[in-house]
Amino acid sequence: MNSILDKNLILKGKKVIVRVDLNVPMKNGSITEISRILKILPTIKLLIEKEAKIIILSHIGRPKGKTVSGMSLEPISKKLANLLDMKVFFNKNEINEKTLIEIDKISNGSIMMMENIRFYEKEEQNNDSFSKKIAGLGDIYVNDAFSCSHRAHSSIQGITKYIPSYCGLQFIEEINALKKITSEITKPVTCIIGGSKISTKIKIISNLIKIFDNIIIVGGMGNALLKNTGINIGKSVCDDGYKDLVEEILEKSKAHNCSIHYPIDVVVSKELDGNGTIKESNEVNNDEMILDIGPKTIASIKNVINKSNTVLWNGPAGYFENPNFANGTKEILEIVGNRKYKDKIYAVAGGGETVAVINKFNKLDSFNFVSTAGGAFLEYLEGKELPGIKALS
Repeated sequence: MNSILDKNLILKGKKVIVRVDLNVPMKNGSITEISRILKILPTIKLLIEKEAKIIILSHIGRPKGKTVSGMSLEPISKKLANLLDMKVFFNKNEINEKTLIEIDKISNGSIMMMENIRFYEKEEQNNDSFSKKIAGLGDIYVNDAFSCSHRAHSSIQGITKYIPSYCGLQFIEEINALKKITSEITKPVTCIIGGSKISTKIKIISNLIKIFDNIIIVGGMGNALLKNTGINIGKSVCDDGYKDLVEEILEKSKAHNCSIHYPIDVVVSKELDGNGTIKESNEVNNDEMILDIGPKTIASIKNVINKSNTVLWNGPAGYFENPNFANGTKEILEIVGNRKYKDKIYAVAGGGETVAVINKFNKLDSFNFVSTAGGAFLEYLEGKELPGIKALS
């Protein structure tokens, strides 16, 4: 990253456009979770301190270029004002030649939040004239929305062609954490990867096999590996095309000397809302589902993590929504947390469901970094070049 927002920049009176991700969950017009708002505060506070005029661009939902009243950023502007204990001017007007006059009127160190940038059809088209138009609102641009940077949109990529551009504090924190699990690794490095479908994570696994020492596969994905060995998994979740996917993983793991681990014992039930029974992985009946990992698997995971210096976690170990099948996920959080507390590992977690699990069990402190970036986090792990990063490099 060449252009990092830092404390040496003189920004007094400068109009600074900041692209952030405020796509927070809402219910009946109220915000239900604020972690994405909290993550932008360091960059916003630095710009306030520097007495810049701050213009916030963001989005919520997928309005598809139309104005949708339930997707207005106004409630979020009020929440940000509350968190900063200062006024945030909310500009619901369409961006036009008058917008710059409105921005010029605000005092140094003030914030104006624009309405949902995805209300403009040209935003997602990465339209050149629209990119130029929004660039004209400011003197410099700051991308602090790593989580949106896998999108080639006007406010992420196009704008950087027309204005000096920087990455924000949260953006660079995310990049640095990802580098520690992809390019600047302290080995041995282990990935614990879960979730229901192996097809959705095959690209990540294929990319990480080249650089990781261990990949522990749990959840519905673990079922595919068990089934591939000829084990009966009953009525458990499993990808239809599992065989080719598993063979690809096993072949690559041999070529790159990466150990693949999967469940040796499991917790089963006939119903999702049932109670669990611990069984060896080869003892599952036709009318049963594998819904969690068993104690022997947990012990083997602990053994691997205790020999690791870097850990990446993406995806739960079982059907954690039912407390009877949440033990494997909770135990992994404990194992990682204990190692992290002793400064024995650098631990990163990410992905939508993963963040939900961590918040559910109040285990944010089990990790050095928890990414809320979702798709951008996963695409980075796949080895893809993200448009938002490329635009700033």
